[in-house]
Amino acid sequence: MTIYQDESASKAFESTQPLYTSIQHFSETRVIAIDRGRSISLGEYWREVTSLAANLPNRPYMVNLCENRYRFLVAFAAALIRGQVNLLPPSRAPKVLQRVAEQFPQLYCLTDGSDVPEGLDEVVRYDDRVPQLISVRDACIFDIPGERVAAIAFTSGSTGHPQPHVKTWRTFCESAKLIGAALGLAKHRLVTVVATVPPQHMYGLETSILLPFCLDEVALYSGRPFFPADIGAALEQCPKPRMLVTTPVHIRALVEAGEKLPDIELIVSATAPLSRDWALKAETLFQTRVLEIYGCTEAGSIAFRRTTVDDLWQAFDGVRFQSKAEESWVEAEHLPEPVVLNDVIECHSTRRFRLLGRSADLVNIAGKRTSIGALNSVLNEIEGVRDGVFFLPDGPEASVRLIAFAVAPSMTKDDLMAELRARLDPVFLPRPLYLLDELPRSETGKLPRQVLAELADKLAKT
Repeated sequence: MTIYQDESASKAFESTQPLYTSIQHFSETRVIAIDRGRSISLGEYWREVTSLAANLPNRPYMVNLCENRYRFLVAFAAALIRGQVNLLPPSRAPKVLQRVAEQFPQLYCLTDGSDVPEGLDEVVRYDDRVPQLISVRDACIFDIPGERVAAIAFTSGSTGHPQPHVKTWRTFCESAKLIGAALGLAKHRLVTVVATVPPQHMYGLETSILLPFCLDEVALYSGRPFFPADIGAALEQCPKPRMLVTTPVHIRALVEAGEKLPDIELIVSATAPLSRDWALKAETLFQTRVLEIYGCTEAGSIAFRRTTVDDLWQAFDGVRFQSKAEESWVEAEHLPEPVVLNDVIECHSTRRFRLLGRSADLVNIAGKRTSIGALNSVLNEIEGVRDGVFFLPDGPEASVRLIAFAVAPSMTKDDLMAELRARLDPVFLPRPLYLLDELPRSETGKLPRQVLAELADKLAKT
C-alpha cells in the first residue's frame, strides 16, 4: 500500500482542504501531560514537537514504538506536521513488524525503549533525535489539512490477519470531539487520563493521545501501569479529576485486589464486553462511574453505555447504526463511507442497539445457535474462574467441537465441567477443556484467533 506516490501532488491536493488546528486554544502554560511526576506545559510540548520534527528521517512512514506515552504524543505530532504517516501495528512482535515492513518498505521505527526491533532497516532512538529545544517564539501551532493521512491503523487480528485502515486528520479530530462529548468532559476543567492500554491501539490512541491532543480539557499521564498497585501509584501522581482508561481484565483485577484507589472521576472500558456485575463492583468499590466505549479499528469509537444502567448502546452524536439480516453497519459524518461491522447488532433505533456478538463468533451446532461471547460470559461468571475463553477451531461443521481455556486455580477440570453442565446446553460443552496458569492475552487484553489456534494445537500434542 502506498499513500504518497507523488509528494508534490499530495501537497497540492491538501492545500485545497479545510485546515484543522491541533490545539483548539493555545495557552503556553496549559498542562498537557504528567511525566514522571512533572507537569509539562503546552509550550514545552510544542517546542519538543518542533525540535523532533526537524530531526526525523526523510521517510514517508513512522512506526512509533515509544513506550512513554508523552513521547509517543510528541512523536505522533512530529510525524504529522512533517507529512509522515504514523503506522500503528497491532503489536510489537517481530513477525508482526516484519509483515508491516513488507507492506510499507519505506518505513522507519522510532523507539525510546531498550529493545531494538528486529528485521527493520532503520531504527532511531527518540533521545538521539531531540537536540536542545528551540525558543518558544520559534515554536508555532500547526494548522493541518483535514484530509492529510495521519495514521494507518491495523486490526488486532481477533478474527483473522491484521488489516490496515487509513485514518485522516479530520476523522481523528472529529472523533476526539465526539468521545469528549460522550464522556461528559467539561470545558475549563482539566481531566488527567491514566491509561493501561498501549497508545498504538486505536482505543488507546483515541482516548489517551487524541483527547489531550485535540481537546483543551484533557491531559495525559505518560506511563502505562499494569498491576493494581501500579495503577494506584499512577493515579496518585495526577491531580483531580482523574479518568482511568482500561479494559475488563484490568477492572476485574482491580476489584479482586480490593485496594483503595485515589479518587477517580470516571472509569472507561473497551476491547471486550464488561459484565454488569463487574461494572457494579467497580462502581461500588471505587465510588465512581464506569462507562463502556464501543468501537472498532475500521470506524473508531462510535457508541457508549453506562453498563450498570443500560444494556443498550447509545450512538455518539451524528453516528447512525443499521442492520439487515446478519449484516450491520455504521454511518457518521466524520467517516468517509459506511463501515460494515464485524459484530451482529439488534437495532432499537438508528441511535440505540443491543450488541449480540461478533459475526465470526456465531456458533451453530446441531441446529442450535449461540455466540462465543455468550459462552465466555457463562464461563467467567462461575465462582473460582479468574479468566476463561471458548474457541471454535476451523474444520467441517459436523466434526468441529468447542474448546475452552480457563484460569481457575481452586478448581479441578471435573469441578468446572460440572458447573458448565448446569449452565449450558450439552452441545455447547467444551471438548476438551484446558486449565491454564494464564491466558496469552495481548497488551489490550485481547486473544487473537491465531494465538488461540496455536495454543489449542500445542496443548493437543502434549
